[in-house]
Amino acid sequence: MAATATPEVRPDIGQDEKTDSRTDREPGYLVICWNDPVNLMDYVTHVFQIVFGWQQQKAEVHMLQVHNQGKSVLIRESMEKAEFYVHSLQQYSLHATMERD
Repeated sequence: MAATATPEVRPDIGQDEKTDSRTDREPGYLVICWNDPVNLMDYVTHVFQIVFGWQQQKAEVHMLQVHNQGKSVLIRESMEKAEFYVHSLQQYSLHATMERD
């Protein structure tokens, strides 16, 4: 009687499933700054640097988004951190809100 070869079964090591990284993350909140007719552009840039610790160039990019597009999504954070950032921006008289991502 001839021996039959048994197919070799190997685990799928090294094969990664493609997943949507957005669904893998915990729910987050977007911190949004809105345009207003009161605050000067240099002031808004300065506040972004203070609150977020950003370099001037990054702060200016977001300030220009606020100025030209009416708003800028500044950061995505946990609910607690987003609330902290919104409150901090509001203390500097900026119109800031948060929304669930």
